Amino acid sequence: MIVKHGMNSGFSSVASSAVLRRQQFLIRSLRGYSDHTHQKRMEGMKCFSGGASLEADSENVLRAIIPSLDPTRHKGQAGKIAVIGGCREYTGAPYFAAISALKIGADLSHVFCTEGAATVIKSYSPELIVHPILEESYSISNVDDEGRRYVSQKILAEFDKWMERFDCLVIGPGLGRDPFLLECVSKIMKHARQSNVPIVVDGDGLFLVTNSVDLVSGYPLAVLTPNVNEYKRLVQKVLGCDVNDQDTHGELLSLCKGIGGVTILRKGKCDLISDGEIVQSVGIYGSPRRCGGQGDILSGSVAVFLSWARQHMLATEGKPIISPKNPTVLGCIAASALLRKAASLAFEHQKRSTLTTDIIECLGQSLEAICPAS
Repeated sequence: MIVKHGMNSGFSSVASSAVLRRQQFLIRSLRGYSDHTHQKRMEGMKCFSGGASLEADSENVLRAIIPSLDPTRHKGQAGKIAVIGGCREYTGAPYFAAISALKIGADLSHVFCTEGAATVIKSYSPELIVHPILEESYSISNVDDEGRRYVSQKILAEFDKWMERFDCLVIGPGLGRDPFLLECVSKIMKHARQSNVPIVVDGDGLFLVTNSVDLVSGYPLAVLTPNVNEYKRLVQKVLGCDVNDQDTHGELLSLCKGIGGVTILRKGKCDLISDGEIVQSVGIYGSPRRCGGQGDILSGSVAVFLSWARQHMLATEGKPIISPKNPTVLGCIAASALLRKAASLAFEHQKRSTLTTDIIECLGQSLEAICPAS
């Protein structure tokens, strides 16, 4: 009886320990932290099974490139961002990108969209400057080829009035895949290159670029932010092969070089960032909630931080106090880190109910925790 009782007691103890371990693991996970994640961060992190990349010192990057709130500065000096996107079907994505830019600290945020999207986007926030200048095929269905060329030229001329004011363009959120609309946006991208305006390409903008790589090829101020499927299509188009998960870093370097030195932020469990010369990773734990729209937050954020990184480079005469020194890479590191921190904070409060709007509301608090305004 003593032996039997001892065995039962031992079994209960083991079972209780197992339950306790599972509970502790769940608690750590819900808090956005685990020993495994911590260990990975301390080691420099193997985000993908393609070897270790250098974990970026994202907090120091953020502190270095964020401009001070100087009372002598005037409106516009903290950034003027334009989002090119928004059609009848998609009005949320351009709003998320544009409002995120403002929440982070840009002074002005514009949206260039179709007329069918403009009123809806304006209703989301009075803070955004909305331009209903883009056209879709259905709205010019009765127009001949000469008329279509006239409409296209008119759109480009209207956008060119604003081009020189912008520090960065975000191409793609909610853009859709209408052929005429994409044709017009292609021309806007070419003019942006001629004006040396940085461009961040996401969403349907990546669909456009994948089919017309020359739009960004050889342009060092271009940033692409593909998710897993968009990255797969880019690799197949540019490298002519399938994604190789055994050499993620080498493949990413090759892809950046294959497109002529653009910067790519490959979104995933850990974000990988490369300009064809280096690979940096951001593996801060974010949120297990994968609601749509987080990529739009990221693209708007990259635009702002890229602009600030360029300002930092000018202020330090090309000798920044941080590494890496490429402003497109710095912008990606900062944006990736902030989004992950904001997503973690939002999830801490909302759990399964977390939405993109909740994450946007946490951007300011997350930024303040790293770089206080006062």
